[in-house]
Amino acid sequence: MPTNPPAPTVRVRYAPSPTGSVHVGNAHTALFNYLFSRRHQGRFVYRLEDTDRSREVAGAAETQMAQLRLLGITWDEGPDVGGPYRPYRQSERTSRYQEALDRVVASGRAYRCYCSADRLAAMRAEQAQAGRPPRYDGRCRHLTDAERAVHANEPHVLRLAVPEVGETVVSDLIRGDVRFQHSELDDFVIQKSDGTPLYNFGVVVDDHEMAITHVIRGDEHLANTPKQLLLYEALGWDPPLFAHIPMLLAADRSKLSKRHGATALVDFLEQGILPEALVNYLGLLGFSPPDGREMLDLDAMCQVFDLARVQRSAAVYDPKKLEWLNTQYLKAWPAARVADRVRPALMARGISPDAPAEGPPAIDFVTAVDMVRERAHTLVDLAAGLAFLYAPVGTYDPAGVAKHFGPGVAERLRDLAAALEETSDWSHDALEARYSELAAAWDVSRGALIHPTRLAITGTTVGPSLFACLAALGPALVVPRLQSASAWILQEHSEPKS
Repeated sequence: MPTNPPAPTVRVRYAPSPTGSVHVGNAHTALFNYLFSRRHQGRFVYRLEDTDRSREVAGAAETQMAQLRLLGITWDEGPDVGGPYRPYRQSERTSRYQEALDRVVASGRAYRCYCSADRLAAMRAEQAQAGRPPRYDGRCRHLTDAERAVHANEPHVLRLAVPEVGETVVSDLIRGDVRFQHSELDDFVIQKSDGTPLYNFGVVVDDHEMAITHVIRGDEHLANTPKQLLLYEALGWDPPLFAHIPMLLAADRSKLSKRHGATALVDFLEQGILPEALVNYLGLLGFSPPDGREMLDLDAMCQVFDLARVQRSAAVYDPKKLEWLNTQYLKAWPAARVADRVRPALMARGISPDAPAEGPPAIDFVTAVDMVRERAHTLVDLAAGLAFLYAPVGTYDPAGVAKHFGPGVAERLRDLAAALEETSDWSHDALEARYSELAAAWDVSRGALIHPTRLAITGTTVGPSLFACLAALGPALVVPRLQSASAWILQEHSEPKS
């Protein structure tokens, strides 16, 4: 009994140009390719499209790969790891492109175009004035052999001869059949006059020779797909399957750009977004998990990813949703894991939790992180919230000063320092009871003691419970800070105001 042949191994690719840092749109495309390959036990290929030397940024290729790895996105083949279809840099594949160009010319599907830049510009201007879309008029396509002989030694480009009638249908795995009339396509250039193949040609050759089975990319490339299908036909090759994922838009439905805030991965990391939260969020842009979960790590996303659940419409990037998701990670992770991640953010502020300037607080670093993280949205927030434990209070919040450092407060803080210096039990509950006793003895509200104390020992008016802060710092740090705040208030009130 005959058996069905095994299905070909799924092979997908991500093919960036080394022109800068990875942006969310690039990362979104790379992630969807990664998820699809892992979901189907396939291969993920990283390929560099580096033929445009004028736009290439030195070191960008290595930077891009390092940034994707920070998100947990890895590949099976690529310029840095090798593979059976090497080389994985377009700049090293020139001979392959020339062989394919010779093949398409020999088939009669491509022709030399000798039109000058001036003629093409005049043609486009005339078409624009007449309200027609710009497209090549086919002049060189219909040259006689004698006319071609006249131009034989002149600079030229190669154009693909697109059928003048009919249509090309893109059977997209997300969008369904998308039809392109040949009358709307022109004879597009496949090789520049300097011999360099253009994008559409190079990508077809690379995808074919690397046995790519599925091309998953942003829908801004949909307009290129009929041209690529025509090239596959001209070369006699079977095309891969195509899936065009939704574009990422800003909240105002415009194309996402720097004016909407962070768009490069490095920007997000510098703002304290966890890579795990970022990749989780990118995985939800344009894709709906079947169980409705919002917190999924990479392994979980690989298990549920399905192109059938990718939406057709553009996905709206919402920075508030990303921040919310990041907050959930900071709350859900074990405190020790969060402590490891926030340590560099503290060091970036010039603060070392291992060698604090005033001496160590009364609690260990992991406990401190657990105390502060409830209010933190990012690692930067968390580092700012931890700073009072490991660095002297350099300034006091101006609004807090105006509200809580009024007349009589200097003396009250001085008395508090003396009272707390004699307090032996520095547990949370004991300190809370002590403040109640002192408020009653001094005939003031608890707030009249609590708010100035918080400002004196942290420099801010918000944070964890004051008594948790006091217990965390311990008397060795609290008492001098109360005394310093008292002296500062007296000095401020004694100086004449200009």
